[in-house]
Amino acid sequence: MTTAGVRATARVEARDDGRGGTSLPVLDGEGPLALRRIRGSGSEARVMLVGAMSGPLGGDHLAVEVRVGPGARLRFGSAAATIALPGQAKGEARYDLRLDVADGGELWWTPEQLISAGGSELSVSSQVDLRGDARLVLREEQILGRVGEEPGQLVSRLTVRRDGRALLDQELACGPGAPGGWDGPAVLAGHRALGQLLVVRPEFEKDMPAARPLGEGAALTPLAGPAVLLTALAPDALRLRRLLDEALRELT
Repeated sequence: MTTAGVRATARVEARDDGRGGTSLPVLDGEGPLALRRIRGSGSEARVMLVGAMSGPLGGDHLAVEVRVGPGARLRFGSAAATIALPGQAKGEARYDLRLDVADGGELWWTPEQLISAGGSELSVSSQVDLRGDARLVLREEQILGRVGEEPGQLVSRLTVRRDGRALLDQELACGPGAPGGWDGPAVLAGHRALGQLLVVRPEFEKDMPAARPLGEGAALTPLAGPAVLLTALAPDALRLRRLLDEALRELT
């Protein structure tokens, strides 16, 4: 820890163990990013991120790097929601995610919600690289403000590439300092819970789900690749999770 905030990186590498399972030769967390392996099922390995400190706070720079090798299966979750809080250090907090899945690998990235508390400033950058027939389930849930408070400033960018070509590249800014209209009818329409579910499966090359609304406040969109994106808005975290869970059951 420094006067400029905390710097910490967590690293995970998953490999096919050659015996029908997945090994974790790298499982390394620093500072507030504690990693625990928990019991998986079948050939998959499961990793849980356990927050050892509050945050991210203003001035913190946290990063998570995950690599999934050919034939490996990894499911990554978190024990609790991540809460972006104002801190004593000046400046925004940063949270960088780097996910790499090799041909034949599979990653489920399903952490708990990110909560943007009042007065906080957080920039989230998620970069995903997929190769060949890599499979991916990625869920993001963002809650703008705790009960009875206005949200902090949140900028979130998700970039996904498949074999070096862009599959998805989008950015959303909310809260104080965000471009005008972020809370208007064309964007969030007053909702405070927003999420998305990205599913990449080779089977979608031949059988792509059709674009359609999926429940109230959610829409399913095919992407230019073997992938679909569900975007959802809800008045609270519970109803958002229900929307995403229903879509996940249908798509997988």
